[in-house]
Amino acid sequence: MSLKRIATLAVALVISVVTAFGAAQSARQTTLVIGGDWGDLITLDPGVSYEFSSTTILDNIYERLVRFDGADLSAVVPGLAESWEIAARDGGGNSITFHLRDATFSTGRPVKASDVVYSFQRPILIESPSSFLFTDVVGMDLDSVVAVDDKTVRLDLPEGVNPSIVLNLLTFTTGGVMDQAEVEQHYEDGDYGQGWLNDHSAGSGPYLLERWDRSSQVVLVTNPTYSDPGPITRVIMRHMPESNAQRTALESGEIDIAWDYTPEAFQAAEAAGVLKTYRTDTFQMSYLGMNSGPGAPFEDNRVRDAVRYAVDQQGIIDNLLLGLGRPMQTIVPAGLMGADTTIYYERNVAKAKELLAEAGVPNLSVEFLISTGACGGGVPCADLAAKIQSDLAEAGITATIKQTTGGELYTIYRAQAAQLVMAAWSPDYPDPDGNATPLSSFPAGSIAWRNVWDNAQAAELASKAAATVDVAARQALYAQLNHLVATEGPYSMLYQPSKPIVTSAKVLGFERSAGGDVEFDRISKLP
Repeated sequence: MSLKRIATLAVALVISVVTAFGAAQSARQTTLVIGGDWGDLITLDPGVSYEFSSTTILDNIYERLVRFDGADLSAVVPGLAESWEIAARDGGGNSITFHLRDATFSTGRPVKASDVVYSFQRPILIESPSSFLFTDVVGMDLDSVVAVDDKTVRLDLPEGVNPSIVLNLLTFTTGGVMDQAEVEQHYEDGDYGQGWLNDHSAGSGPYLLERWDRSSQVVLVTNPTYSDPGPITRVIMRHMPESNAQRTALESGEIDIAWDYTPEAFQAAEAAGVLKTYRTDTFQMSYLGMNSGPGAPFEDNRVRDAVRYAVDQQGIIDNLLLGLGRPMQTIVPAGLMGADTTIYYERNVAKAKELLAEAGVPNLSVEFLISTGACGGGVPCADLAAKIQSDLAEAGITATIKQTTGGELYTIYRAQAAQLVMAAWSPDYPDPDGNATPLSSFPAGSIAWRNVWDNAQAAELASKAAATVDVAARQALYAQLNHLVATEGPYSMLYQPSKPIVTSAKVLGFERSAGGDVEFDRISKLP
């Protein structure tokens, strides 16, 4: 072989290697890898989903009529609806008429008003966990949403429903609009496409679901029909329930974002200054749920009060969270109108023992259901549970810990089968009613229902507050409701956490709202 030929081949090889390296670098720059505990994932059907992890995913797949602009939760802005108007209805109530912009589903079909009607009716038809948002909060039935024409949707609201709450509510994943024709093709045994939607998507958002490998990862890719795609074309959400694994992977460059740093690791990262650290706000409430139904361990409110007196709330915040949380004992989180930061229960073990004795159960034994992975503020759930278990034991309550995945925990909890459960709740939309109705109203079929706490006064107060437009009057109703649920409800509120998130220094544009939304298409990465 001639020297000229050898030289030519050598140059070609160098070019090939450089090109391949450049392509790999380019692919890595457009791929965002997030390590987190996604153990609460049950479904990726927007009409059924009601868990934290799925909300983050679905917000990037399905567009809603209205949305919030990044972390700014002060006012809704146009989504699929480019404009809307509110008008009084004959006979009482209001209607909201939405005018759709031009948009296309990932299937290539245009988004039509009929798709909106279908997407709103479907959760009601399948009686999904989130359907109460439409039926109880919005007062909807199947005839409430009407396609006026292909580009116009009217939502009719009954008297007493606050249109402002409705607009806020429609930013939640339940308001995600799906391609009716695509979903209907995949019905199986009357499931309305629920099975198919766990591994496929039919939205118009910036991403679509490529696959969900259970207990491993969720992969999103750019929606080819989306009009304004971002620089990130692939998002890989790896299931990494252990904080130490996330930290190691982030430091090695294997992942770009770590979702669940422990408080200790987060403090160290802040001090080192090599990675980017974010103390993001949340509306989340970490709490103990107590089954209060007939014959259940916490039927007697004196027993519930004993738990509230026994738990060392400040010790949890100071020693486990290391300040990544604030004490809250009421159901409306700080940052929302109507919040009450009153501390109704200072720790008092003697008082807790006295109440248990009065209730006739000086030595109570209960099963304590907890999740694997991290709890609010990044603290390992096992560590938090051990602290609570110790606190309760001092008062005479033996809490036998049963640890399971988040998905399994919420399946048990939804079936009213948990005695004592350590859980978290965040409002579906940034309005006090996002907490008040689910945590107060048994008929709503949500959190009060899961704990079998049926208090007609609490349900009535939540309903009145939701329908009240005057701010001062609404705040007064929430003041009554906060006090009632704090002192009689089925909860021992633990704290309102901050969400510690750590990213590579190469990640730009990361932002998380207090509601938990992260817009992946606004993120980019340096080479």
